[in-house]
Amino acid sequence: MTLFPDTMNAVLHESILGRAVKKGIIEVNCVQIRDYTENKQCQVDDYPYGGGWGCVMMAQPLKSCLDDIMSTAKDRKSRVIYMSPQGKPYDQQTARRLRDEYDHLVLVCGHYEGIDERFIEQCVDEEISIGDFVLTGGEIAAMAVADSVCRLVPGVLSDEECFTGESHWDGVLEYPQYTRPEVWEGRAVPEVLLQGNHAAVDEWRRKKSLERTMDKRPDMFERLELTDKKDIKLVDQIKKERSRMKLTQPIGCRPAVESDIEDIMLIVRQARNYLKKHRVDQWQGEYPTQDIFAADIANGECYAVTYGERLAGFFCLTEAPESGYDKITDGKWHGEGKYCTLHRMAIEARFRGTGLSDMLIDFADETAKAKGAECVRTDTHRKNKAMQKLFKRKGYVYRGNVLVDEGEHDPARQAFEKKL
Repeated sequence: MTLFPDTMNAVLHESILGRAVKKGIIEVNCVQIRDYTENKQCQVDDYPYGGGWGCVMMAQPLKSCLDDIMSTAKDRKSRVIYMSPQGKPYDQQTARRLRDEYDHLVLVCGHYEGIDERFIEQCVDEEISIGDFVLTGGEIAAMAVADSVCRLVPGVLSDEECFTGESHWDGVLEYPQYTRPEVWEGRAVPEVLLQGNHAAVDEWRRKKSLERTMDKRPDMFERLELTDKKDIKLVDQIKKERSRMKLTQPIGCRPAVESDIEDIMLIVRQARNYLKKHRVDQWQGEYPTQDIFAADIANGECYAVTYGERLAGFFCLTEAPESGYDKITDGKWHGEGKYCTLHRMAIEARFRGTGLSDMLIDFADETAKAKGAECVRTDTHRKNKAMQKLFKRKGYVYRGNVLVDEGEHDPARQAFEKKL
């Protein structure tokens, strides 16, 4: 019910809602209140009793218009809603309630200084506000309500997931969205969205939804009742990540030099303790020794990852074929041609959780590509879940199992490969 049906029709009969109307999925009628006046001037408003600014819409045209509308409603479950700054704040839960409980909504659009209170008392079931501000009329608010309810009707959108994953559906904001090109003005699409791992994408999106809600709508987040164990775990991850060190200095990669060995062995000891704590039988003996790293450096196969001027991590990359990889079981290598083997990598303990590990893998991939390799192969202990997650996150694929020589310690390793 409006004084401006043409304006509203122009909006509500376009795009998605317009197509749904044509298909008969929904019906949208914008009715001119002025057609129901009882004087020649088609007057719909008059001065307010008691004085004051402006005019008030009269009850008679509103009631006559509503009566005509309701005469065609038949047995439909109707709800008369007045768009008012005094109404209950509108939200997604209200949109869902209106869709679920009614199949006929009458949205009354006021204008001027409002409408006669007697019409509200006698005819209106509910008052709705779209915010704590005042508009010149109720049309914009009514179109917002109509759009938000109609798009929830089955068949209006192509799939239910089109709205169940959006902001406010389950009390959180929607995750970030990206489209082509992959890189725009130096800003790249997050790598997880490019790898085709649907489970990883779903987890990333849910985490970003929770993170955005925490940052942008702390009021919503405080009201959020998390019962899903995965959500609780993701929130714990977010809080833990935010308590960690922030990278503020340049990250670089260079060939390691002999003077780096002392720092490398410190990181090795930290990694050995971390693996022992998590019951991973890897690097628990003498391996890798200082002599091994000295040989890697002499052969130009050891690289230092730096944070500012400080050595923060390392990795070893060799072009020589790895003989143990020829005996892969429970699978096979997919890459053909030249490959590089990624071995002996770790970062300093204080950089865990900062994203430096991901950068280390990026540096290793770039180095291998510069050497003309078509793929990179690597391995890790079957219980080293952190390293396995890192490899998968960076696009490496599990190919099977291999054996390595670490003396009396568990030789079983999971093999991973990434095509460059």
